[in-house]
Amino acid sequence: MWRSRMCCQKSGRARHQEAGRGLHSRAAWSLSLTTASRIFGALCPKSLRHKSKRADEFPVRERLRELAQERPRFGYRRLHILLRREGVFINHKKAHRLYREEKLHLRPKKRRRRSLGERILPQRPTGANQMWTMDFVHDTLACGRSFRALNMMDGWSREALAIEAETSLPGRRVVRVLNKLMAARGKPQWIQLDNGPEFRGAELDRWAYKNQVRLHFIEPGKPSQNGHIESFNGKLRDECLSQEWFTSLFHARCVLAARKNDYNTERPHNALHYQTPIQWAHLQGQLSTFD
Repeated sequence: MWRSRMCCQKSGRARHQEAGRGLHSRAAWSLSLTTASRIFGALCPKSLRHKSKRADEFPVRERLRELAQERPRFGYRRLHILLRREGVFINHKKAHRLYREEKLHLRPKKRRRRSLGERILPQRPTGANQMWTMDFVHDTLACGRSFRALNMMDGWSREALAIEAETSLPGRRVVRVLNKLMAARGKPQWIQLDNGPEFRGAELDRWAYKNQVRLHFIEPGKPSQNGHIESFNGKLRDECLSQEWFTSLFHARCVLAARKNDYNTERPHNALHYQTPIQWAHLQGQLSTFD
């Protein structure tokens, strides 16, 4: 009895195969759909006549591909958040299904760095507070402990906005520095930065979305696209970090604060006709953090 019961139970695949044979025989022998289903023991005729009522997914797929092109290292969870920000309310399971069907899943990084998608360089700033740029430098204390410094500058006036020294500078600390600067001089239109994990993280992304600030990431392996801050880092290394012997983190912070003030108010800049960034900003009728 058990064996006969198992023989009567058919898998879903077998039932679909019989349904296909039944439909073929119906067309060949002019049978009705109900008769063909009874002969072959296939699915219920209502199931065969069922039409999906699923909404058109083409616009969602199109926008998902565009977001993946803009953010090539974002997975489906972050792309799902971006879709919800734009008013496309689908659950994460559907977002994951579309993400996989469109073959947008992240691939392991190769050792050779390549450009990830199309990237358009923003226009050159024409005034202060339009573009900020930031990057990290590394150094070591006398005790052998390493520390990092977060450097920020204005891309137009070349003014050093911040030099934040700490042993650890995660994305949350970067956001704290940005909030302090924004309270002092307002927000920029966009920020130019590299592809470091602190800049690619969720903390900075949420801050930029909340404050409507565009983040422009340079192409991997091309630091020349962020030339202003790279030049500042080189001068800081050559004129300060390589000349000092930091006994403690507090000592490093004091020296870097004095260096920031000297860079903005005393050191002539050849790109500004050998004027200081503060002099240049005042001559052009622009504000600075020293006002």
